[in-house]
Amino acid sequence: MSLRIASLNSGSNGNCYFIESGHDAVLIDAGLSCRETEKRMSRLGLLIGNVKAIFITHEHSDHIRGVEGLSKKFNLPVFITEATLKQSRLGLNKTLVRVFNPYEAISIGGLSVLAFPKQHDAIDPHSFLVEGNGITIGVLTDIGIVCDHVIRNFSQCDAAFLETNYDEQMLENGRYPVFLKNRIRSEKGHLSNIQALELLLSHKQAALSHLFLSHLSKDNNSAELALALFQQHAGSTTVEIASRHMETAVYQITKNQSALRLDLLNTEQDVKQMELF
Repeated sequence: MSLRIASLNSGSNGNCYFIESGHDAVLIDAGLSCRETEKRMSRLGLLIGNVKAIFITHEHSDHIRGVEGLSKKFNLPVFITEATLKQSRLGLNKTLVRVFNPYEAISIGGLSVLAFPKQHDAIDPHSFLVEGNGITIGVLTDIGIVCDHVIRNFSQCDAAFLETNYDEQMLENGRYPVFLKNRIRSEKGHLSNIQALELLLSHKQAALSHLFLSHLSKDNNSAELALALFQQHAGSTTVEIASRHMETAVYQITKNQSALRLDLLNTEQDVKQMELF
């Protein structure tokens, strides 16, 4: 038994994560346009018809940019908190809005989705665990501090998308103004490489087969630096980058501490817009 997972994009230019059991799939966030989401799924051989719902972590544009288009075109329910919906100003069909509460599991076909609160500079931010076939996938990005909720839920993951937003030295020596640097490294900002590594070393379960380093900053981190740091300490856990420029391959996560990469051709996309973080 297994789950199939992929990052369609991970970064301040757009976030979207795909998790599938059989013919039932969910998207965690939809920060790419509807057209780009379809394009990337098609390149990976993923069927948009298998997506049964979209779950929203918070209202920032890089997490909701494609929600309206996807929901309308494919008649997809959108799971969101009341506060996030109000703050987002999304123009969703009311019949497709589903309000969720933390720690109340939601069944989507063969998947169970559990939201939990986190610290971030948003009105009502949450992260998610998605479980199916006895396998648990975590999507833990846009996190300012490793709180008890993060620890408790990360420790259950068989695979996880974990934020590694910035390298502390690169941020400190970089071009950002002081107020923005302080915002990023605050308790409502983002996790550094070191904070994420400490979470991994202290709280991963033995069965954590795959860790996807996610939401890397364009200016304050590098894939090579983050990957080298984590690979030194990850042990039997395979470490990959969830890119801000392109989709990952599709990975088939099984319970026996292995993940099969389903090799598919990915074409790197140019990203020319300027992002803060």
